[in-house]
Amino acid sequence: MTKAGSVMPVTRAPVPVVPLPRRRGVELALIVLAVLLSVYGYCAVGLAVTGAVPPGAAGYGAGLGVLALLAHVAVRLRAPCADPLPLPIGVLLNGLGLVLIHRLDLETPGDLAAPTQLVWSALGVSLFTVIVLLLRDHRVLQRYSYVCVAAALVLLLLPILFPAVNGARIWVRIAGFSIQPGEFAKVLLAVFFAAYLAANRNALACAGRRLWRLRFPTGRVLGPIVTIWLLSVGVLVLERDLGTSLLFFGLFVVLLYVATGRTGWIAVGLLLAAFGAVAVGRLEPHVNGRIEDWLHPFATIEAGQGPNQVAQSLFAFAAGGILGTGLGLGHSVLIGFAAKSDFILATAGEELGLAGLAAVFLLYALLVERGYRAGLALREPFGRLLAVGLASILAMQVFVVAGGVTGLIPLTGMAMPFLARGGSSVVTNWAIVALLVRVSDSARGRYDGQEAP
Repeated sequence: MTKAGSVMPVTRAPVPVVPLPRRRGVELALIVLAVLLSVYGYCAVGLAVTGAVPPGAAGYGAGLGVLALLAHVAVRLRAPCADPLPLPIGVLLNGLGLVLIHRLDLETPGDLAAPTQLVWSALGVSLFTVIVLLLRDHRVLQRYSYVCVAAALVLLLLPILFPAVNGARIWVRIAGFSIQPGEFAKVLLAVFFAAYLAANRNALACAGRRLWRLRFPTGRVLGPIVTIWLLSVGVLVLERDLGTSLLFFGLFVVLLYVATGRTGWIAVGLLLAAFGAVAVGRLEPHVNGRIEDWLHPFATIEAGQGPNQVAQSLFAFAAGGILGTGLGLGHSVLIGFAAKSDFILATAGEELGLAGLAAVFLLYALLVERGYRAGLALREPFGRLLAVGLASILAMQVFVVAGGVTGLIPLTGMAMPFLARGGSSVVTNWAIVALLVRVSDSARGRYDGQEAP
């Protein structure tokens, strides 16, 4: 019994933890749908061009299905709480890219790219599987941030030792084998930026002097990361790889904004980007030529020299209309040597139409959104910045490539993620998806090493 006037202590039962649905079955169903859609596209191309189903359709579907299934098993075993959408989206985009490259191969029998791209895709999915299986916690990467930035700078410097290709030094070619080191460097720099900004976010947001409405951090805090950024961008400018330079600049500004929460960095970034674009456009002939093609895409036609690549791309989009000409029935191969790389989006626009192109952009938007969602769900800053940085890489790359081939901005020479020809690009994109899967597993399954409430 209690004394008179005393209050009985109230004991509350612990709130039961409701586990989040893992949705691995949803992921498997979406993967099956993605593989079936890719095989359907492959068969549609064969029927349109030769009037018969390609003899390799079954093998193509089986190979893509086995690769996707192995990746799914890895996620099921090591990342059971991961978001179910990134992996199927990657499979569908990669499968569509293989279909479009195969379709263009039929018009250029002397330059077959689909078999090589399939090998690179297999390597990319294998890397995805290895990352998911071996990287049990994304926070381990934070310990190796300076190793990552050193490796990134070495990769960026390698192409300087090799001759330029199409006006840019971005490839390393040895015995007929070529890679683009800058593709791998962007992931390593994203890890470094995320780790450094996570460790110094308070000093970046509060310390330093105030100029008008923007507070600048001290040089001791901001100096190292600005130095690394200037070195990477300077090397890329020297190599005439302006697309990747723009990507690194955007990544730096976005992560700095996310780390500090100050919108003034966005304004500063835009001003610096505009200043740099004007300076490089006037001083670099290669970039100046691309700007002139952007401002006057039909100048070569008026001069009697025929349409250039930008004009052919615009013609392809116009010919596609709303529903497209159908897979295998377009003429985007007239664009030339870049039809399978920079301008492969023109093939999608012509043969799938505005509706199909909108669906492709929605897939990219959904993949980026899931990356942002995973990052914002985390409490620890490194994972949040890493997820936002990786998703921003995909978003900016899609915008830069799509803007270039549609005439919205000047061409940059970058590859459309998953769709375009390029082994380094597809392998890197699969690594990005793997890291987003790992971060989303932490976001949906636990916070800071504990189960999520």
